[in-house]
Amino acid sequence: QVQLVESGGGLVQPGGSLRLSCAASGTIFSTNAMGWFRQVPGKERELVAEVRDDGTTNYAAFVKGRFTISRDMGKNTVSLQMNSLKPEDTAVYYCNLDSLSGSDWGQGTQVTVLG
Repeated sequence: QVQLVESGGGLVQPGGSLRLSCAASGTIFSTNAMGWFRQVPGKERELVAEVRDDGTTNYAAFVKGRFTISRDMGKNTVSLQMNSLKPEDTAVYYCNLDSLSGSDWGQGTQVTVLG
């Protein structure tokens, strides 16, 4: 079983920055990618950014140039540096680990950008 623990959410002014971190522990088999998703009430969860095992990154169009994802495969951690935050970035952000055994999720961390 995999546990994902997130930290770093909070309240910020527009234009501000936050850094989210996630650490995975437990029995982890053959990962494919780690990343971040977000969800607002009434909408589907959406990809924000991910890092695949080969090091390639994938960003949603709405965060390109503002967010940077990084991953330490040896420590099974992933971080998301969020700059130039906008009110529309307000959401619950979820850490995700995708592996051959399936997809695991963290409990979510709230990011609120005042607007």
